[in-house]
Amino acid sequence: MSGVTAEPAARPSDELQAQPSLVRVMGPGLLLLFIVGDILGTGVYALTGKVAARVGGAAWAPFLVAFFAAIVTACSYLELVRKYPRAAGAALCTHQAFGIHFITCMVAFTVMCSGITSASTASRAFAANLSAAFDLSIEGGFGITLLAMAFMGLVAALNFRGVGESVKLNVVLTVVELTGLLIIITIGLWAIVGGQGDLARVTQFTPSEGQSVFTAITAATALAFFAMVGFEDAVNMAEECKEPVRIFPFVMLTGLCITGAIYVLVSISAVALVPVEQLGEGETPLLQVVQAGAPGFPLGIFAFITMCAVANSALINMLMASRLVYGMSQERVLPAALGLVHPGRRTPWVAIAFTTLLALGLIAFAGGVPALGGTTALLLLGVFTVVNVAVLVLRRDRVEHKHFRAPTVIPVIGAIVCGFLATPWAGRPVVQYEIAGILLIIGVVLWAITALVNRKLDRVAVDLAHLA
Repeated sequence: MSGVTAEPAARPSDELQAQPSLVRVMGPGLLLLFIVGDILGTGVYALTGKVAARVGGAAWAPFLVAFFAAIVTACSYLELVRKYPRAAGAALCTHQAFGIHFITCMVAFTVMCSGITSASTASRAFAANLSAAFDLSIEGGFGITLLAMAFMGLVAALNFRGVGESVKLNVVLTVVELTGLLIIITIGLWAIVGGQGDLARVTQFTPSEGQSVFTAITAATALAFFAMVGFEDAVNMAEECKEPVRIFPFVMLTGLCITGAIYVLVSISAVALVPVEQLGEGETPLLQVVQAGAPGFPLGIFAFITMCAVANSALINMLMASRLVYGMSQERVLPAALGLVHPGRRTPWVAIAFTTLLALGLIAFAGGVPALGGTTALLLLGVFTVVNVAVLVLRRDRVEHKHFRAPTVIPVIGAIVCGFLATPWAGRPVVQYEIAGILLIIGVVLWAITALVNRKLDRVAVDLAHLA
């Protein structure tokens, strides 16, 4: 019309570049505590018995295989974080490697869903430990479900109030979580030395009828992998670390080795003190270990430690999930309503409500800890497969500075192992795929609605620009 073109709207990336950089406050020690604290938690506290039930007394074997899968994937993350030393997760490296908006969105949404399923797992574990430790006489799964939903409501209230994570809080909670696991290891060693435990059980493989040892181990590993997740969150701390290019490889691998060793020792102690059949019952396996190895130990104290560990997992994961939904709405990937911020609390209240409703639905209808924990592992194994492939694709992207480069065979093995553990051939129950499928369908629907709305808004903006 007038021949005057409208100025292009500022892009989110332009606005981000105008923001000041984050403060680099984390050295090697604090980074190590962050990684260890992020990995420790619900998985080993709630799923040790279920892992043992699938493979027998050699419950340490699935944890060892899960550690191997985590370590090779960690090498891929290390290459990315040293190549692009900024706060970057799986979604960003996926976008950088493939440049397909839909795939990037689904990876981000999958990470968000893994946080919700992880928090739901922690809520059920919290409820089960609270009931068992303080003899609340809650009968059946219905009572545990109600208690878990009430706990999730408390987490939502704290999230809405604006509870933020800090390095100091992470240190305290890490010490609490680590103390609980060291208590289990100490009790196990003390009982074994005193001739109380049955160490012979540790070498016994007793797969379910119709399963080979290999199938049993892979099925148990698919569940045990839930205990090893969390290391990938450290990538998002790159911009707040001192010299991340230099310190990340040693610190991340050290953190994984520490947690891997703790998990193996905990599983050995548990199986040596409690028969596998008994250990696999219920959702409080480590409380049974304390009762068997140290009957005089105050059960309430250990239950408090366990509840701190799983409560921390729930809160951190719901914080992550709600903020990720908020960020995706700000980038016009999800509906804009999900990005609304409460004027008083300054928290993304709609995103908090959305993620909390999903979590409550999972707690109510998706089953117990094994189904939810297994779904978390399934979702993240899919993401890790994509990340390992992305590392190979990004080898063509050259950067000026020197950086860690994993041997090519490492991401190849990582993609194969993670991809295999995410398939039905790994012995995964169908329910995990059903839960993951429903969550991802919700993501696709939200993405499609947002794409249609954005397209209409863009057309309106173009028409207004022409009229101008």
